[in-house]
Amino acid sequence: MKDRVCVGAITGAFGIRGEVRLKSFCAEPESIASYGPLSSEDGTATWNLQLVRPAKSGFVGRLSGVTTKEEADALRGTKLHVARSRLPELPEDEFYNADLIDLLVFDTGGKELGRVTAILNHGAGDLLEIGLRDSRPGIFLPLTRANVPTIDLTNGRIVIDPPDGLFD
Repeated sequence: MKDRVCVGAITGAFGIRGEVRLKSFCAEPESIASYGPLSSEDGTATWNLQLVRPAKSGFVGRLSGVTTKEEADALRGTKLHVARSRLPELPEDEFYNADLIDLLVFDTGGKELGRVTAILNHGAGDLLEIGLRDSRPGIFLPLTRANVPTIDLTNGRIVIDPPDGLFD
């Protein structure tokens, strides 16, 4: 999956002509339509996207080949991916969320704690899901500079400074 990046998601149908509501995960939300064909997470479906207008929490868009409300409804929840090569290069201090998946997680003392298993965003900011090395359930940590002072993509690791008691 490192060759593709999730840039948005279909949140539902809009109207009766196959238009969809979509949420863009791009820094400039409207740029989702400029990266070329978008594909489903498994890569089995591909669409060209035309943005029609802004809508509450996203956009209304048309996907090539989607012409009915039923077809649009069936796509609800579909995550939209684009080839990484179509995305702009990032400055040194920025990253795509997909780059963090599977990175080793260390505390500030150098102790290995686990691996990043997912990046989630439920509206209040990004959360790292960290799968722990022991048998305890994973934890969620807000992805802030205070909690995650170091992201080292070159060496495949991040350093976290979690709030007291999170790992007790």
